[in-house]
Amino acid sequence: MALTPTQATRFRELAAETDGIDVEIYARFERDPLTPIIGLGRRNVRVGFFGRDPGRDEVRWGEPFIGAGGQLVRKALYQHLYGEEMPDFEASKAVGEHFFWINTVPYKPIGNKAWSMKVKRRFHGLMNEVLISHWEGRTLITLGREAFLWFGIDRPKEERDRLEAFWKRDDRFESHIDVTLEDDQGKEQTFTLYPLPHPSPLNQTWYARFPGLLKQRLEELDVREGNLML
Repeated sequence: MALTPTQATRFRELAAETDGIDVEIYARFERDPLTPIIGLGRRNVRVGFFGRDPGRDEVRWGEPFIGAGGQLVRKALYQHLYGEEMPDFEASKAVGEHFFWINTVPYKPIGNKAWSMKVKRRFHGLMNEVLISHWEGRTLITLGREAFLWFGIDRPKEERDRLEAFWKRDDRFESHIDVTLEDDQGKEQTFTLYPLPHPSPLNQTWYARFPGLLKQRLEELDVREGNLML
């Protein structure tokens, strides 16, 4: 599913005002650094993934969640759905069609460091609009602290504090929490977040445990071939 022309233009305008986009990586792969990397997907898929931002491989392929961390997610999805090891890269792309994919900021930062709050806030309204307008599902598996706390941006302090407190819980990767966003018409939309750690190989604390934690989430959400759509 593509962005609307208006949304695509607004992303380009915001990106043109943003310092810190890794333009060298975009140039290496002959990609336009103003074009957002957003996976979107079919409107009626039941479960979505919400991550931090694209990396080098995402720029190369023009698709989110396709690098090392994304492959860890996709391997677990393939294993869970089909009961066998994911055979190749093309299979990793195909399994992604059953889910919705979106990030806090759809541009690769220099050094793969998380975007500043200033930049996340700059893109927040538009990413919020895309999330609500392009997807009918309301079940999101968030990947890492940055992705989880994105849902508190521009929300009342009590809501931000509630999310911060939830993230500090020892059982945060086994629990879930409801959050409310507003669409561009002011209508409230409730999402249920199922947080997981960031799947980066650099996240040594959680990387080895990530497939098992994701498997638990998929079982909890009863994700299977017969119920991937709403």
